[in-house]
Amino acid sequence: MAEFSGEPRGEGRRVVVVASRFNESITVPLAEGAVKTLVARGVAFDDVDVVWVPGAWELPVAVRRALATGKYDAAVVVGAVIRGGTPHFEFVAGEAARGIMEASRDFEVPVTMGLLTTDDMAQAEARAGGAHGNKGEDAALAALEVLDVFDRAFLHDEGEEDDA
Repeated sequence: MAEFSGEPRGEGRRVVVVASRFNESITVPLAEGAVKTLVARGVAFDDVDVVWVPGAWELPVAVRRALATGKYDAAVVVGAVIRGGTPHFEFVAGEAARGIMEASRDFEVPVTMGLLTTDDMAQAEARAGGAHGNKGEDAALAALEVLDVFDRAFLHDEGEEDDA
């Protein structure tokens, strides 16, 4: 039985970070965390693009447009949808998540989700560099790890050794 796992290695990768401006006090640290992590893991700074959109609703279409260019190996999506007193939260959070997943499936490119869906601002702050870390960093690591596992599991002919 072959078993594959990846490492978050960014050398030679080109990544787009698609970020929502809404809830900017949360999303800016998420985007900065994603970029910092990508560069720390070997992605050249000039090979990271950051695309800002107005809100979470616009994230899926922006990811699709970026991936349609064919110039990105992965996309990292960050944003924050914070529950309010109306059902708006469920619609935006659910449809944004579905659109992000569909982009990954349709383009067969890792699209990782650092889109926070929280009950309140305190929970969002805790996940944007607070007590629960930075989910933008986590999403960047996940994108690089999936790219590496794809390379290890699917790029080599059966029986070929991988010396990485």
